[in-house]
Amino acid sequence: MEGRRISAIPRPCAGRRVSASKKRPRVDGFLNSVKKLQRREISSRRDRGFSISNAQERFRNMRLREEYDTHDPKGPYSPVLPFKRTKVIEIVAARDIVFALAHSGVCAAFSRETNERICFLNVSPDEVIRSLFYNKNNDSLITVSVYASDSFSSLKCRSTRIEYIRRGKPEEGFALFESESLKWPGFVEFDDVNGKVLTYSAQDSIYKVFDLKNYVMLYSISDENVQEIKISPGIMLLIFNRATSHVPLKILSIEDGTVLKDFNHLLHRNKKVDFIEQFNEKLLVKQENENLQILDVRNTELKEVNRTEFMTPSAFIFLYENQLFLTFRNRTVAVWNFRGELVTSFEDHLLWHPDCNTNNIYITSDQDLIISYCKADSSDHWTEGNGNFLNF
Repeated sequence: MEGRRISAIPRPCAGRRVSASKKRPRVDGFLNSVKKLQRREISSRRDRGFSISNAQERFRNMRLREEYDTHDPKGPYSPVLPFKRTKVIEIVAARDIVFALAHSGVCAAFSRETNERICFLNVSPDEVIRSLFYNKNNDSLITVSVYASDSFSSLKCRSTRIEYIRRGKPEEGFALFESESLKWPGFVEFDDVNGKVLTYSAQDSIYKVFDLKNYVMLYSISDENVQEIKISPGIMLLIFNRATSHVPLKILSIEDGTVLKDFNHLLHRNKKVDFIEQFNEKLLVKQENENLQILDVRNTELKEVNRTEFMTPSAFIFLYENQLFLTFRNRTVAVWNFRGELVTSFEDHLLWHPDCNTNNIYITSDQDLIISYCKADSSDHWTEGNGNFLNF
């Protein structure tokens, strides 16, 4: 999976209201089985009926085990954190503890053994937690926050051992990267694959790489011409400001910053670059209204995918174990290989969220199962109700 990047943007506005779908009526078990067979045999879309039935059947025995509530109307007064309920935007599980982060910036820790709330992770009354990251390297939780005292303008990171949280002592954690000025457009990115942290201080245009085990700084990159950095297993791709007909690129070792390759990639003049992505030795480049280019940086072998077949997606997920990548566009999901071939298009997946946020997709560690929150297909008259469902 890709690294988790959090940018120093202002505090988000109030959350949107989300209406629940109508409750589906209970269906007799025998009749439900008959309908599944009908969908499989009669569905107008190839394999659609079977895939949906199979997914629903696999979820059939799932039952609610416990409910956790992050809202505490009797909690301490805060001029920043609201008393009203807001939606949960992140859930992180670490050993026997579940962390739930609400849109308001309140983060609560719950024990899976007692099913009780242990504590809140907000250690000061003006702290708004923006994101969470479980660091498996040292069994700790990293919180990324903004503060009212700083006008919510810069990111502050904090590491707290799971042991301290289990004892209800989140204040025993410690601050990280205090020397860095993480104001917009600065960011911090946690790379679980390589065990690294990448920070960008926009104030002095310096990127720094830290060890995720002990937070020791390994090296820095100081070049105001660096436009973007992409991280892959073992390497980093530095994308520099483009020239008229090419974009300068460098591939660095993630461990020590050694330059492994320095080259220019030719571009079509007067065409904006939609994206440049790095996946191991493969470089993916797409310009506006042009074909997708897949370049092997080892031998400069180039493959192209016609622009009518591959349209610019809004997000990627690289499946390192399977040497494939997912693309998200207009609520749809597709899987491609690095020969430029479409592997599958998931015809039964129409994502619920229009922004195709990859946080709404769960992929198992073996990368053999994808779970997504989808819209029910109203055109399929075999689907009971008009609600939404989990699909995989």
